[in-house]
Amino acid sequence: MADFLGMMKQAAQLQSKMKEMQDQLEHIEVEGISGGGLISVRMTAKMEVKSVKIDPSLMKADEREILEDLLVTAMGDARRKAEAAMQEKMQALTGGLSLPPGLGLT
Repeated sequence: MADFLGMMKQAAQLQSKMKEMQDQLEHIEVEGISGGGLISVRMTAKMEVKSVKIDPSLMKADEREILEDLLVTAMGDARRKAEAAMQEKMQALTGGLSLPPGLGLT
């Protein structure tokens, strides 16, 4: 029974640390870029887009498809960086333990 209580206490501590980590992720921002810096997207490590900047040289009607492609690329770059930041925080929290996916971390 003592082992079970100890496990419950550890689970509660882990849950508290995960909540704290989630709060921290809201304040970590990453920047995704594409087109050699012509497009930039800032987002939090919780995948919330904060801003999009587009170089005025791309604001031409006949280059709409290029602009759209660059936006998708910049968003993907920002998402990968946000996921890396979240993974780094998670590893610090769990001490490198490998936890199964789907633990409600988003």
